Amino acid sequence: MRNNRVDAESKVSGNQANIPARIRRELEIEDGDYLRWHVEDDGSVRVETVRQRTGTFADFDGYGGDETTDATADHDAWGVSE
Repeated sequence: MRNNRVDAESKVSGNQANIPARIRRELEIEDGDYLRWHVEDDGSVRVETVRQRTGTFADFDGYGGDETTDATADHDAWGVSE
C-alpha cells in the first residue's frame, strides 16, 4: 500500500530547494550536514542525512590513563631553537 501522506512541501528555485523547517527540526539537520540522495528503482527518492563533524578534535576522546602528565616537562617544544 502506498503512503500518500504529505509531510511538507517546498518550491524549487533554480537548482535549489529549501528543506522545510519542521522537517529540519524533526531530522535534526544542522548547518554543515550533507544530504545524500538515492533514486530508487520505482522512481521514489530517499534522502539520508550525513552529520558533519567539525573541528580538529572532533574524534578525540581525551586521555583516559591513570598517570598525570606535564606537557612542559615531558614533551619537547617543536620548532623552537635553543
